[in-house]
Amino acid sequence: MDLTPLIQPADSKLLLLVLDGLGGYADAEHGTELEEATAPHLDALAAEGTSGLCEPVGPGITPGSGPGHLGLFGYDPEVFELGRGALSAAGLDVELRAGDVAARGNLCTIAPDGTIADRRAGRVPDDEARLVIDKLEAGVHIDGVEIVFRHEREHRCLVVLRGDGLDPHLGDTDPQQIGVAPLDPEPRTPEAKRTAEIVAELAGQARTLLADEPKANGLLLRGFDTHRELPQYADRYGLRAAAIAVYPMYRGIARLLGMDVLGAPTGLDDQLGILRDAWNDYDYFFFHHKGTDSAGEDGDRPRKIAAIEALDSIVPQLRDLGPDVIAVTGDHSTPSQMAAHSWHPVPTLVWSERCGRDSVEQFGERWCRHGDLGIRPMKDLMAFMLANAGRLQKYGA
Repeated sequence: MDLTPLIQPADSKLLLLVLDGLGGYADAEHGTELEEATAPHLDALAAEGTSGLCEPVGPGITPGSGPGHLGLFGYDPEVFELGRGALSAAGLDVELRAGDVAARGNLCTIAPDGTIADRRAGRVPDDEARLVIDKLEAGVHIDGVEIVFRHEREHRCLVVLRGDGLDPHLGDTDPQQIGVAPLDPEPRTPEAKRTAEIVAELAGQARTLLADEPKANGLLLRGFDTHRELPQYADRYGLRAAAIAVYPMYRGIARLLGMDVLGAPTGLDDQLGILRDAWNDYDYFFFHHKGTDSAGEDGDRPRKIAAIEALDSIVPQLRDLGPDVIAVTGDHSTPSQMAAHSWHPVPTLVWSERCGRDSVEQFGERWCRHGDLGIRPMKDLMAFMLANAGRLQKYGA
């Protein structure tokens, strides 16, 4: 349902806490990472509020970060599409022009047999990765095409193709698994054939240029996209919205939706300071925590638990600011058993003075299943937040 006609002003503050990749699943040996974390402050929010499970896209669908965040913000990810390249460009303040094609790049490790040994090149440190990106920027040349490389963070980078006749309808070269060779860029429309040839040439030149690198000796590309226009947050919800995130991609999607992206934080302490300083200037805050997802993708269960506990430790300071509504969830699940995104529903809680209290006493997947929010699409979360903030008027007579 379009909420815009129901929006009404109110003097209330909304805080969305996103633990990236929060969800997981219990197995014969363990509960989920959230269930086994020591998180008394998140548990208190669950006990005082209402909980449930949210599906970022739909049953059985494994979402990327772009669709996952669109759902969090109330944009149906089946209607609004954003490739990872467009998100990375926005996060790095690289303005895509009409006709540009952008992709998210991963520096990777290619084994001697040509297969992928590590999709993230050991999460190569920023200073080393920048040198590799500089080498690509200086060394890759294709006639008739301007190629822009930008380092994003660790192994991540942005690649933009600029020239005549380019088309973003390409398959990824990243198979998103190890032990197999990179994929050939497959054109999905006849118009994309030339662009696929350019990408294949780019990947080959990158492999040659990086052959002597000990870890980052290859480049994988995914999420090809071009310039996008999306309905703006203020127009849809009447909110002065701000985003506080460390990683460029998440800053990028917030910027594309018209949120103000605040500061340049490097961790939770910085993020908390930025939030305090901006508290009186905005109605809505998107507060993003990446550590849970990075640990899950590395299959590092203890580190994912520690990342949950780190966020939990600042919840009292967040509550001291006086938000009227707090929602806590993730953009998708990243179970450490799988070391990848998954289709499992994401634990979600909503806390406010108006939300009511259900029987859930702890924040975790198996407990949330019994909460009053039920199992529902993630895109519905925004309506719950607005309603609890007094920002939705009655529908109909």
